[in-house]
Amino acid sequence: MLNMDGPKLQTKMSTWTPLNHQLMNDKVSSVRMGQIHKITFDKWTDGQRRRILVDLLERCSLSQQKFCAKQLQDRVPTEALDFTTRLPRVLSLYIFSFLDPRSLCRCAQVSWYWKYLSELDQLWMLKCLRFGWYINFSPTPFEQGIWKKHYIEMVKELRVTRPKVHIYHL
Repeated sequence: MLNMDGPKLQTKMSTWTPLNHQLMNDKVSSVRMGQIHKITFDKWTDGQRRRILVDLLERCSLSQQKFCAKQLQDRVPTEALDFTTRLPRVLSLYIFSFLDPRSLCRCAQVSWYWKYLSELDQLWMLKCLRFGWYINFSPTPFEQGIWKKHYIEMVKELRVTRPKVHIYHL
């Protein structure tokens, strides 16, 4: 209530009302938090804890919610980070260069960025040159994926014979 004699704020005190004296307030608050942990929160199920957390967040101001978000961000990774987005592109390409063609094609299905990396000519050119497969023209900077296409064509042209399977009759 507001006192008519002046702007002094008077509060009705109860066992859970914060005290006007900051030091005492901090002490009482600490004791009460310990009691809450000991008596209730530690013994609640995951579902009960979630419900109380939602209820508390709904009661918080925007600045308090931002504080909570920052605390969570510091403690819990928000998502699995893609290491290739954190590394310089040349290092990501170096790592991808150890993959066989089938694995590179699988990587292209992981994300848009992995698709971009796994289809770069720098990777496929090395794979082609390892087999002595050259292209007979110089691709322009606008022609993307030339070496991958060349690799696929060369593999299709290979005449791989399967070993004969002998069927033995008993």
